[in-house]
Amino acid sequence: MLKLRSVVGACVVSLFLLGSSGCSSEPAGLAYPESPRGTHVDEYHGVEVADPYRWLEALDAEETAAWVEAQNALSRPYLAANVSREGIVERLTELWNYERVDPPVKRGGRYFFERNDGLQNHDILYTATSLDGDDAPRVLVDPNTFRDDGTVSLGGTSVSPDGRLIAYATSDGGSDWRTWKVRDVETAEDLDDELRFIKFNSPSWAPDGESFYYSRYPEGADGEGDGGATVAIYRHAVGTPQAADTLVYRVPGETRQNPYATVTDDGRFLVVRISEGNLVNAIAFRRFDDPDAELTPLLDEWDAMYTFVGSLGDVLHFRTTNGAPRGRLIGVDVGRPAPQNWTEVIPESDDTLQGVSHIGGYFVARYLHDAHARVAVHDEDGALVRDVALPGIGSAGGFGGEPDDPETFYSFTGFTTPATVYRYDVETGESSLFRQPVVGVDLEAFETTQVFYASKDGTEIPMFVTAPRGIELDESHPTLLYGYGGFNISMTPSFNVARLVWLEMGGVLAIPNLRGGGEYGEAWHLAGTRLEKQNVFDDFIAAAEWLIAEGYTSTPRLAIQGGSNGGLLVGAVMTQRPELFGAALPAVGVMDMLRYHTPSANARNWSTDYGLSEDPDEFEAQLDYSPYHNLAEGVCYPPTLVTTADHDDRVVPWHSFKFGAALQYAQGCANPVLVRVETRAGHGAGTPIWMRIEALADQWTFLASALGL
Repeated sequence: MLKLRSVVGACVVSLFLLGSSGCSSEPAGLAYPESPRGTHVDEYHGVEVADPYRWLEALDAEETAAWVEAQNALSRPYLAANVSREGIVERLTELWNYERVDPPVKRGGRYFFERNDGLQNHDILYTATSLDGDDAPRVLVDPNTFRDDGTVSLGGTSVSPDGRLIAYATSDGGSDWRTWKVRDVETAEDLDDELRFIKFNSPSWAPDGESFYYSRYPEGADGEGDGGATVAIYRHAVGTPQAADTLVYRVPGETRQNPYATVTDDGRFLVVRISEGNLVNAIAFRRFDDPDAELTPLLDEWDAMYTFVGSLGDVLHFRTTNGAPRGRLIGVDVGRPAPQNWTEVIPESDDTLQGVSHIGGYFVARYLHDAHARVAVHDEDGALVRDVALPGIGSAGGFGGEPDDPETFYSFTGFTTPATVYRYDVETGESSLFRQPVVGVDLEAFETTQVFYASKDGTEIPMFVTAPRGIELDESHPTLLYGYGGFNISMTPSFNVARLVWLEMGGVLAIPNLRGGGEYGEAWHLAGTRLEKQNVFDDFIAAAEWLIAEGYTSTPRLAIQGGSNGGLLVGAVMTQRPELFGAALPAVGVMDMLRYHTPSANARNWSTDYGLSEDPDEFEAQLDYSPYHNLAEGVCYPPTLVTTADHDDRVVPWHSFKFGAALQYAQGCANPVLVRVETRAGHGAGTPIWMRIEALADQWTFLASALGL
């Protein structure tokens, strides 16, 4: 007999949760848009699961467009009417207006870097032959000219080895799809090249500087890229149409494996990474002195992650988790690739190896020590030369450059430290200040501490807490608990203007390093995936309980926030512990765990973290926490602002549509449930500053109302 599992099932009456008996009710003055409940039911392994809002998956349907318009017609005026909003917009605008510069990268004797003078919608790409005043930087690509409203952005760049040409990508409306063009660096004029059907990779230039390799999806019947297929590697000759590009490699047979190409800095090898998911991959190669040769498998056991770092002669270097859950650097001779012949250059340590750069005859290794940065310089044999002296506890990024140039640049940032750029000489170990931002607020008024707390199963979880200096722990402070917990992504200290405004509003910011992330290597990541995904939610709930127990805040003053996989996190914990939180901000979240993998091949690759509903055990685990499927009618859920964007083609917006509609139906008290849908925006990248300010002002305004600021 089939069992029935329904979304928002029978009315649940709980005096503890509701304060009174009864079923769904709407907040005073709010009439939610009509969201007809359909009768669609799916069967999974003998279990029938209702999906009453399946119709909202038809993103181009008139009914869906009307629903989105009605939701915005409710949420936008509701938020705009709050007296706090105008002041929040003004303060966000004031604080955002400061110069920001990314670490320069040197290529072919030229420097390339991005800069924003403050309120420009997008950073501008500059180039210069000197950074010491001999040659004034000049604009190379200004994405602010792409479209008046700023909704077309710069989506990636790749400079030729001689620094003469640059391939650059545009993203329309925040889409992951990229259109690549080629520009002459000297004249800043575009050539005729235009390449489409590309996402999630950048071109890698051939040694001649006249062609490059890239991966693209096939063209679909609608003339757009077919994101449900897999990519193939092509070679593009500058000055020719894309239709003339040469197919280099496609994984044979029916597969979901995607190949991506990298040309070694010495121009001797084409290295191909073949990926399916986020846990293991394979590597193949081809010599450039034999361009007609087939790709040769190099690492094809699919037993670990291998990330190409650089080459020395016939030895290719990879950062890998093979035999090292926290990462190590190995050298593989292409003529003797068997594991017994590998050279261990940098062994695994107690810290997590995030990345390695090959610069000026050295390997620069970036580590995480309890979720904050440590950087070490090794010689090419792996011997430790020195640690890079960082200015405090924070995050370090950059360290790009060429293997024969000892000059590199890096940035350092923390929760109260704007990204500061340093020039570094790997030969002498000297760091010199390149750019230091000035922000219009007393950053010394706030301090960050790192604490450790016990999760449900006793695991120690680190958490960064940023608060006004000398805070009194009297349970009164509005607190924002932000989390992610997935895909081996680490939550490290970083500066954020919006969070600074939150601190100025009297708030506390707490960011735990949940399992599922990469802070402590592969084991930490795996402990928050598939059948273990509940650990992530337990870690987050325990963080909330710790903040309350320690006196930072109380339930009526505690808000939770997360985006993408973090949106899933917020949706899951607010359905599991609705009484624990004072407000919820799930953004662009994965809310229907049973169908997340249906829109595209890219989404299906998330199965290494989420599992697949086709598997009986993984289905049961997913059904237990899937936010959309665990809303219960009549429960009092916290005030919730669900946000998404109509052009999000990574986590398609119907996740948020279905969850928002189901939550509005289920809500058992007067707490508001709003759905805010941004137009001409995507998953977050490339969003113009004006749009970010408006969206953040709405979120902080919502919290100001919900938490009683």
